[in-house]
Amino acid sequence: MTDVARRALLSGGALLAGATALGGTVHAQTAAKPLFPIKQTLIPIVGREEQFPVRRIYCIGRNYAAHAREMGSDPTREPPFFFQKPTDAIQLVPANGIVDHPYPTLTKNYHYECELVVALKSGGRDIPIDKALDHVFGYAVGLDMTRRDLQRAMGDQKKPWEIGKSFDRSAPIGPIHPVEMVGHPTKGRISLAVNGTVKQDATLAHMIWSVAEQISKLSEANEVMAGDIIYSGTPENVGPVVVGDTLLCKIEGLPDMSIKIV
Repeated sequence: MTDVARRALLSGGALLAGATALGGTVHAQTAAKPLFPIKQTLIPIVGREEQFPVRRIYCIGRNYAAHAREMGSDPTREPPFFFQKPTDAIQLVPANGIVDHPYPTLTKNYHYECELVVALKSGGRDIPIDKALDHVFGYAVGLDMTRRDLQRAMGDQKKPWEIGKSFDRSAPIGPIHPVEMVGHPTKGRISLAVNGTVKQDATLAHMIWSVAEQISKLSEANEVMAGDIIYSGTPENVGPVVVGDTLLCKIEGLPDMSIKIV
């Protein structure tokens, strides 16, 4: 027996002995149960009994040129940047319905950002742009709600501004519409009104980075997978809301989505 084989045998024996000493077996360890259950985040799918399980929430920043300018950035096609929200930031909003949305803590400057949301059914690494849309399951209307004062304060201090973006109910979303129902939206109007007054008004064609390009670029940094959703950026004229305001989000080809700040 070689020295390598002898060390491997001794190592395996030590692991088995350790498991036995703890009153279990290697098989028992692999079948271990979680300490407590964690509720999975699920989004309704139009026309189906199944629901869409969310693995990760990605958001792309400053993906409309006019919005990039209003945030003090150069809107040229520099590489896109992404940030994440926790999956339990999702707040479900029924199609053509309205839900109460609590004004969050710690902020005095709470902003709306209406966005097209992309839901992935598969993924990979280094996905070519011409293959990226093959991984899309469907689309939804979403809001990237933002504690703007906290985001800016952290940015001024050269600190991560997660506290301004990633918090409870910061990702309202409508039901997902499968691609076979709505196709791949690329040019439709996207708008947001507050108390009936239109604040954001653009088209999806104004995106700096298309949905296919977003998926491709994101897959260079992370392996994207089924269950990932991407908030694809917001047009210009983001702004504050207060308690009592009603927000109405519209994306051509998808049903309206509305929340009331309470």
